[in-house]
Amino acid sequence: MKAPSFWWTPERGLAAHLLAPAGAVVGAVAARRMRRRPGARAAVPVLCVGNPTVGGAGKTPVAIAIAGILKADGLRPVFLTRGYGGRLAGPLRVGGEGAADVGDEALLLAEIAPTIVSHDRAAGGALAATLGDVIVMDDGFQNPGLAKDWAALVIDRAVGIGNGLVTPAGPMRAPLAAHAPFADAMILVDAGEGREAPRPDITPDYNARLEPFTAEPIAGRRVLAFAGIGRPEKFFASARALGAEIVEARPFPDHHPFGDDEIAAIEAAAAAQDLQPVTTRKDLMRLRTGGAAGRRLAARCVTVEVRAVLDPGLIEAVRVAARRRA
Repeated sequence: MKAPSFWWTPERGLAAHLLAPAGAVVGAVAARRMRRRPGARAAVPVLCVGNPTVGGAGKTPVAIAIAGILKADGLRPVFLTRGYGGRLAGPLRVGGEGAADVGDEALLLAEIAPTIVSHDRAAGGALAATLGDVIVMDDGFQNPGLAKDWAALVIDRAVGIGNGLVTPAGPMRAPLAAHAPFADAMILVDAGEGREAPRPDITPDYNARLEPFTAEPIAGRRVLAFAGIGRPEKFFASARALGAEIVEARPFPDHHPFGDDEIAAIEAAAAAQDLQPVTTRKDLMRLRTGGAAGRRLAARCVTVEVRAVLDPGLIEAVRVAARRRA
């Protein structure tokens, strides 16, 4: 589902008000679940990188940056994720599957460190603990199945928590008040969009900056940019920041499985206007593992990636948390 625009505006219009009762029910159920007694405790520290909103905050780049810090310290991080968008429940170690099996984020994480996909977080944590020194959970903040040694909420600095309502009335997974007691930190992610929404009152708060990069330069090139992520606008901003001239922009819903007809339409539009197709790393993962048409388009694409640069205070907090049980 593509997030409706009214989710991200502080003003609560008619649609938000009409959907608010349904959101209140969803929020109450989620809040009650979060208050359950924490589940199993893994044999190694568990660091959780989650977000209070639905998609697009930048938690996966932050999780990857945290794994990089741990590696630099001589530790062996293991990612644990639900594998959103994949059909396999796990627990399993990612290796050779496609996006339809384990989700695009799991494929991305598996390029960095061993990655476990598991709908059952406790079972996934048990398997992950056999492969490394510390577990980095990408998402799962709202899931009490696995006890966390440190948990951070990632917030997109440009949009914050939107209208503050729970889905379907807004972007929240549960009310902010339900999240706050379980958050050891808040991470404000700046993607260079040049705007800042009101921030939640959660301390300590740290900053992270997303830096775009490509293996092949796109400065001065005319491009067709397409993306199926939480907020495609962030990707388009990244491509422009690298100097690309976006002649055509095609946003798709988060984790969108591209059909052959959509791929053909992208290829035809790019060919007709002599445009270079550009997309995100996550979208590339889905294209590469989605069939012959997807592989063909993937081979033509330039990928715009982002790396998260964490502030020194956050780096130190991660290091302390990773050795908390040492």
